[in-house]
Parts: sequence; structure tokens; C-alpha cells
Amino acid sequence: MLKTIDEKFSGFLFVVILPFLLFFMSYYGFESAYVGLKTMKQAPEFMFSSVYAYRVIPNFLMLEVFDGLNFLIKNYFASQESFILKNGTVFYHSIFLINAFFFILSSIVLNRILNKNSLYISDRKLKRVFHLLAVFFIVIVQYVPTNCDLIAIFFYLLGVLLTIKYYHNRKISNLLLLCFTVFISTFVRETSCLNIAFFGALFLDVKKPKHTEFLKETVLLIISFVLPYFALKLVIPQKTSFFEGVYIIKNFTSPFNLAGLMFGVLGYYFFFQMGNAGQKIIMKKYLFFSLPYLLMITFVGLFWESRLFLPMILTAFIIISYHIKNAYTA
Repeated sequence: MLKTIDEKFSGFLFVVILPFLLFFMSYYGFESAYVGLKTMKQAPEFMFSSVYAYRVIPNFLMLEVFDGLNFLIKNYFASQESFILKNGTVFYHSIFLINAFFFILSSIVLNRILNKNSLYISDRKLKRVFHLLAVFFIVIVQYVPTNCDLIAIFFYLLGVLLTIKYYHNRKISNLLLLCFTVFISTFVRETSCLNIAFFGALFLDVKKPKHTEFLKETVLLIISFVLPYFALKLVIPQKTSFFEGVYIIKNFTSPFNLAGLMFGVLGYYFFFQMGNAGQKIIMKKYLFFSLPYLLMITFVGLFWESRLFLPMILTAFIIISYHIKNAYTA
């Protein structure tokens, strides 16, 4: 019993406390040179216009936490207000709290994934090293702090976990939960479409298109993404509903954007070259099904915002952790 308690406490320190400390250091030990979020007194107007207006859940949470934190400081921590504001505005602290909360949830989901029975890596210490590596990848891209990315990562990893569960037990409840996760996460960010890519990589065989066993499930996931995506465009009309600008030339001429691209490519390749033959096939299929997302960030995103590559890097990391076969023979 004491051993069990010790293991749980050790797991809590590793899965929750250590990641939180790393995250805290990234927000308060280093100041982003990319965006002046730390000095903004309130949410900037651009977060509620253009494509950012469709980040419904992050924007709602941001306003609620900002108001709540303001209330707490004014009414309960007035004597410490100068110290609190010395290390960042109330707006910055509210962004940190939201991101820290969903970062911890993401760490917990990663831990669940790494502790599945089918794990390719069986040694507990090695699992923790892999977990820590994934955590570092998440922390290192926080030089572009936003109000939506960590929420999106949590929902994406939750979708990956549900996909893996469905892969092993074929329970309809896991498929429905996955569809619901994709539906909800579309109100966070378009990253939810990558859950469809991961599902397709595991269940669809591009070399044998006649195998349609999992085609209905894939279509169901696509509908779960498309419905909220276009509903948002109709309910919240904006002059620029799909993108702010085209940055493809800038992406391949700016040294910063080229550095971001190399980070994404090398990060994915780092895990790819560690995989066995079967895992490499899955990763190639995942890249194929992720082409719409990759084309989107190539044309309308900025490669220097390496956070855009984070879901794919984490996916490669997860894939090499499993004995994954073709779904028709699994």
C-alpha cells in the first residue's frame, strides 16, 4: 500500500508539478520577444475580429478569467497588487492561468496515453523520459503565447487518446466521444481537423481504397468538424472569415520563418527515424491526411510560429510509442 501511495505521489510530482514549474518558468522567467503580451492591459481588439473571432471558447474563457482575476485582486489581494502587476498585467496573468490549466490537463492525457497496455516502450523510467521530452516540446513553443493553443492541444490529445481506445476495443462510445471532442474543439481552433488525419492514418489504407470498413466513421468525424466550422462563419460574419493574408513568399524568404519550418520538419523527422517499418507507414499516412492543414499554414500561417507544428510533432511521438498495425489486422 505504501508503495502504491509513493508511486502515485511520484507520478503527481512528475505529471503535474514538474510540468507546471517548467511552464511557469517559460512565462515568468523569459519574456517573449515575438509579441508584447506581457504589457497588454486588456485583450487586444484583433482577438475578437477576423479569423480570431472564431476562437469562441478561448475568447470566452479569457474574458471570464480576466474579470474574475481582476475582482480577486481588487477585493482580496489589494495589498499585493503592486507585486502582482510588477510581473505582468492582469491580462497576462489570466492568459497564463488558462494556458497552465490546459497544459496540466494535456500532461495528464499524455500520461494516460503513455501508460496504455499496448505501449511499445515498457520501461516506466523510459516512459517518463519520453513524457518529459513531449512536455519540453510544448513549453519551448510558448515564445508565441496565445489564448487558444494549449486548449487546442488538450482537446487534440484527448481525441488521440479516444482514437487509440477505439482502435483497440471498437466501442461505439469511444467513437461518439471522439466526434464530440472534434465538434467542441472546432470552437477552439482548426487544429481539430488533425484528429481526422490521425484517425485516417490508423484506420484507412490509401493503397487499398476498396477497404471501406472505417469510411463511415471517418465521414462522421469530418461532419463533426465541418458543421461547427461553417456554422461559426455564418453566425459570426467577418470581412476576413478564412485568413488574414497570404504569407507563402514570406515563409520561404524570411530566415525566422525558415528556422520555424526546419524546427517542424526536424522535430517530426526526429521521431520518424526512431520508428519501425509499421510506425513509419502510419506516420507517412498521417502526413498525407494532414496535407490540407500543412497547405493552410504554408499559405496563411507563419512558419516562425512553430506552435503550428506542435500537434504533428506530438503525434509522431505518440505513434512511435505503440505497436500499431494495419487496422484491418489489428
